[in-house]
This record gives sequence, C-alpha cells and structure tokens, in this order.
Amino acid sequence: MGTIRPEQVAEAVYAGIRFAAVTLRADCARAIGDAHAAARDRGAQGREASVLDDILANAAIAKADDVPLCQDTGSVWACLEVGAHATVSGDALSLVDDAVARAYADGGLRRSIVADALFDRTNTQTNAPAFCEVRLSSDPVTKLHVMLKGGGSDNASRLVMLAPGDGREGVKRVVLDAVREKAANACPPLIVGVGVGGTFDKVAALSKRALLRPVGSPSASPEARAFEAELLEAIDASGIGPGALGGTCTALAVHLETAPCHIAALPVAVNMGCCAMRSASFALSDEDGQMLAHPVRMEEGCGDVR
Repeated sequence: MGTIRPEQVAEAVYAGIRFAAVTLRADCARAIGDAHAAARDRGAQGREASVLDDILANAAIAKADDVPLCQDTGSVWACLEVGAHATVSGDALSLVDDAVARAYADGGLRRSIVADALFDRTNTQTNAPAFCEVRLSSDPVTKLHVMLKGGGSDNASRLVMLAPGDGREGVKRVVLDAVREKAANACPPLIVGVGVGGTFDKVAALSKRALLRPVGSPSASPEARAFEAELLEAIDASGIGPGALGGTCTALAVHLETAPCHIAALPVAVNMGCCAMRSASFALSDEDGQMLAHPVRMEEGCGDVR
C-alpha cells in the first residue's frame, strides 16, 4: 500500500503538458497515416490526401522543434485514477496548478484560462487552474491522465437528455447532428467520444474519458463495437473530410462508453477530439501498488477507462 504524493502528481502533470503540447499521440499518427494511405490508394491525390499529409508534417515539425502542435494550447484536464492498493493524502492535487504554470511558462505555451467565466474574463496568465478529478479504480496501478483541450473541440461538445424511447436511433441522431454542425470548428479528422448513461453530470465525463482510449481499441461489448462502427461509417459519409475541406475521413474513430441510468432517462454526451488529440497518461505505481520514485509515461492512452 502506498500513499500518492502531491509532488508525484505535479511531476506527471508537468511532464504530461510538455509532452502532449508538442507530440501527436502515436495511435493518432498511425491512424492519420493509414487514412492518408487509403486516400492515396483510392486515387484521391487532391485535397484530402494533401490535408492529411500536412497534419503529419505539422506533427513532425512540432516534435523536432519542440513547438506546439496547435496555437490553442488548451485548458488542462487532469484525472488521478487511484489504484486499488493506493491511498490519497488530502493534498494530493495541491501542487497541480503550480505545475501547470511552470509547464506553460517553460514551454512557451499560450495561456487561455480566464478567472471567471461570467464575471471576470481576465486572463489568469498561468493557464491555471487545471480542471481535475479523482477516480477510484480496481486496477492495482495508479495512473494520472493529462489532456489539453482547445476551445474549438470543446466548444463542439454536446449534452442531451433524451427520452428512453429515443433509443439507439436517438443517440445516433445526437452524434450526427453534433458532427454536421460543429465538426468543422473542431479540426477534423476527429476522435468522437460518446457517453451514454449515468446522470446529467456524469455522462459528460464518460464522453471525455472515451477520448483516452487508443484509436481503434475494441469497446467492452460486441454491441458497443458494432454501434461505434455504425457511427463512424455515418460520420465519414458526411463528406466533411480532413480540415472540413471534403473527403471520406471525417473521423479516425468513435469511442463509446455506456453506464447504467434511471429508467426515465437516456443521457447522451458528445466530446470531440481534434486531429491534434493531445493527451498523455502516466503510471504512478507498479503492479503491486508500490509508488514509483518518478511517474512513467504510458505509450498510448489508458486502455480501459471504465
């Protein structure tokens, strides 16, 4: 049994920001590369292939020159996933905002957070506060996930409380309406996170955590996998395409996460990840639950986010 230290969390947040701001996730890069190859094989040598090629070229420059993938370096979302053998000190997140401020200053990243959404739109000049959550997990490994979310993709989000009778077709309608209306602002090709179930406040978290899954990773059930494939096909059939300039690759993946809910409810949330899907995940403990001296970055996402 180990205790999560504030310094350990702050180290992971700092490292996650510096990495994610300049590095396209490996699974996203592979998916974009596959889409580029598919466009080339179809003979689509024009705009679609060109935009995909530019996205990969931009990622290569960002990594080589240690500069941001996107000028909107986003708000910071940090999720501490407490493993089964770990305990949390009351101040485990106390150093996160300081880590955010240091990471944005050291990385030369744009600060985008205002003091109050309604009454004080003054820039905090540090990109803090971060938006944090703590979750308990049955996994023995304690993890810290960091996501940088730009305004374009987060503003494309949607939450709808459907009637139970709306069912699967109602969920599909919500997703496709969101894509048709907002995908262009979210910089496609997208990863579309879809949450269904829970309550009003929980369903949005489901859709956001879905973005952590490696692109194309299998969902928990055959039904969910089939629905993901159906949604992806319908999204790509929209013709919005990379950069919203037309084509067959509007999304790289649809990741669906579901949960129980009230008999009278069918909550649905859609959270879009842009083509510069910026996140990083770290292990804070080993498989035995012993805290590590320093966080270890996990290669792709967090796998099972439930």
